[in-house]
Order: sequence, then C-alpha cells, then structure tokens
Amino acid sequence: MYEFWERYRSCFCTRTRDTSENAYVYWRGQLTMEEARNFTNIERRLQGREGQALQQFMSDSPWEAQGVFRQIQAEIAAHPLLQQGGLAILDESADEKAGDHSAGAGRQYNGRLGKKEMSQVVTGLAYAHPITGTWVLVDTELFLPETWFTPAFAERRQAVGLPASRTFATKIDLGLQMIRRARAQGLPFEFVACDDFYGKSRAFRATLEREQIPYAAEVPSDTHVYLHCPKVGAPRKRHRKGPTPTRLQVLSRQRPHEVRALARSQKTTWERVRVRHTERGELIADFALFPIWTLTEAMHVRREALVIRRDLDGKLTFVLLKAPETISPATLIERSCQRYFTERTYQDAKSELGWADFQALKYRAVEHHMALTAAATWFVADVKLKWREAYARDPKLARQLEVEVLPALSTANVRELLQAVLPVPHLRPQQARDLVVTHLVNRARSTASRLRTQRFHEDSS
Repeated sequence: MYEFWERYRSCFCTRTRDTSENAYVYWRGQLTMEEARNFTNIERRLQGREGQALQQFMSDSPWEAQGVFRQIQAEIAAHPLLQQGGLAILDESADEKAGDHSAGAGRQYNGRLGKKEMSQVVTGLAYAHPITGTWVLVDTELFLPETWFTPAFAERRQAVGLPASRTFATKIDLGLQMIRRARAQGLPFEFVACDDFYGKSRAFRATLEREQIPYAAEVPSDTHVYLHCPKVGAPRKRHRKGPTPTRLQVLSRQRPHEVRALARSQKTTWERVRVRHTERGELIADFALFPIWTLTEAMHVRREALVIRRDLDGKLTFVLLKAPETISPATLIERSCQRYFTERTYQDAKSELGWADFQALKYRAVEHHMALTAAATWFVADVKLKWREAYARDPKLARQLEVEVLPALSTANVRELLQAVLPVPHLRPQQARDLVVTHLVNRARSTASRLRTQRFHEDSS
C-alpha cells in the first residue's frame, strides 16, 4: 500500500504544499476501517487528531482529482495482463440526501430506490477485464440538475464552491466526456457497455458510432427497430399549390417492431448458450440475434445488431450493439452480458471502500472523494492481479472441490489482509479525552458563531 501511495504522491502536491500524507491516511481509512469512514472519524481513529487536516485536504485543498484518474488509467494501459479484452462501462449511482445543501443534491431519480427522491447522483466510468476478473472505477462526474444553474441557486453554488466554469451538462454529455478522456488517455477498452438510460438515447449511440467506438447498449422493451433497411426521404409533392415537403420520413412499406414483440414472436429462433463459468455456476440463457436498422433523431438510417437475452426465469434483456461486421455472433452475445462488472464495481466501492459513508457539502470534496475511492478500487484490483500471477489456480483443486472456477481474491479478502498488517489503532484514554474536549469546544464555538450571526440579522431588521 505504501508503494502504491508513492506512485500517486505527486497528484496531491499543490504549488505551496505537499499534502500527500492525507491521501495515505484516507486510503488507509477506506481500506481498513469497518464503518463511519468520514473525514473526522478517519483522522481520529488513525491519527489521534481532531480531524481538521483531513477535512481541509478533502474540501479545500486545490489538488486536481482528474490527475488521479489519469494516473489510474495510465497504469491500467501499461499493465501487461490488461492489454486486450477490456471494456468501459458507463453507469451512475445515486445516494439519498436529507436536504439539498450538498453539491448537486436535488429531487431526481434514484435507481436504487426506484423513484424520485432527494439524491446526489454521480455518473461513473468503470473499466472491466472479464478474463482476469478485474473491475476498476476510472472516472467520475457529479451530475448537477439544471436548477442548480438558475439565479435562485446562486448563493448555494457559492456555498459549495462550484467552479464558475461548470455549466449544465446532461448525464449523456458527462458520459461522453469521460469516454473521450479515457480513449485519449489510452485506456485499453474494446467497446462501451451501458444500461438502458444511456442506450435509449439515439443521439448517444449515434455519437459513439460517429467516433468509431463500438458499444453494447441495453435498451427499453418498447424500442422500435426495423428488420429491413427502411427507405427515408422527403415525400414527393402531390399538389401544385403549397410548399415542397422537406421533412424526412420513412417512404418504404417497412414498419418498425418493438423489441419485446420480437421476443414474443413465434418466428423468433432461440439458442441456448453457456456464456461463461462463474463462481455462482454457469451463466446459461436463451439468445436471439437480429440484424436490425434504427433511425436517429435526424432520420438517418443506422444498422445495428439486436441481442435478446431470455434468462431461465423468463426475464428479458434487450441490447443494441455496434461492432465491426467481422465479429462473430458468439462475441456479440458475450458482449451483451458484461454489465455484471459495473454492479461489482459500485457494490465494492459502496460496501467495502466507504463510498456510502461519505458526508460533505462542497463540490471539491465530492470530486476528491470519488478520485480517492476510484484509486482504492485500482489498488484492490492491482493486488488481485499480483495474487493471480503469484498463485495460479490449481485445476486439480477445482476438480476436488467439484467446481469449474475456483474463487478469486475478493475486495473483502484484500481488506482483511490489510487489517492484519495495518490494524486500526485503539485510542489511549488520554487521547480519547483530548479528542472529546476538542470536539466539545469546537461545537461551542460553532454555536457561538451562529448566535452572533442571528443577533446581527435581528439588529439589522
């Protein structure tokens, strides 16, 4: 872990100070503590201090979060085991908030809750390498609802330290920004996978195609597709009077089909495929593959591939893919089943690495926390890759245990090993007393400050 930290020290050096020691403390808290991994508690437990240094490092220090992401991506690109077979996965994660004072908080859709709630949403790009079982968070962007850029939110933008250069951007825009940054950095991904929030955007898929980025995008069940290439153009003028039609429309007789209708059709041919072995057993499902055509918002015709997956419990998933025509049907089916890795990335970050414990109001604190959390996911992945090279899985042991795939080292396993060599220290009685006194004094000073402000407003009125 110390060697890992040394590779990243320069990311935390400002023009006047080297604040990198705080990054080591924060990582150690994320990786060895079990709960309450917030700024104050990490510094109290690991440093025996009141917590101001870590708070300043995370909320106010001007080190650049993108520098950490660039370092992560550069190390992945240079790793010999990750040169081929990787993918980038675009997704988002929402955290419920008690109010709208935190940067980006507002009433918006929370996928975990399945409804609109007061939430803070982070759009993230993960990197996955199925062959080695690697998943890493490699970039993030905090989504800011459009209301945050209205005059009514001017004071709040100032309170959370939102940069003046930050303007409203949709989640689609933020996702494309991260994908472009990753490609420019040389991250070795062969295609982009995403859920139906991004996949249903015809403009998003068309942009990826225009930039020659293959994709596997889930789409809603009511998505319209054509089984034959439709002819699109402006209809001919039928009458002498009136303007000449210019609006494009489908001129041929083809009618679009909803993808769920194709799944129900008796003409659809299904093939049962054993996609891969997993620690939970074999991934087996029925698949139907179609060459299809779709229309962009500007009525341009695009050819894609549709893969319909029917799980053994009857659940249907629809994925539109853009890939070179030389790619085999088996590869298309395999690519349509890779979003599992983003679930693992976010689950590890939230449950094992303290993402869910984060509490801060400022925009910079969110950026810094996400960059350090992403680096923690790469630290774990790097340890797992080294373990994989040092301790090859024994096929004899697999047969003895009657499994196809032996379990890989998990994030929880890495944390247990770290806890053994870097145990969380117990506070001495005097340290505990000093911390309690300091905390009480700071609370009193905070109360006094609020009272002075309140009296000032009362006198002014």
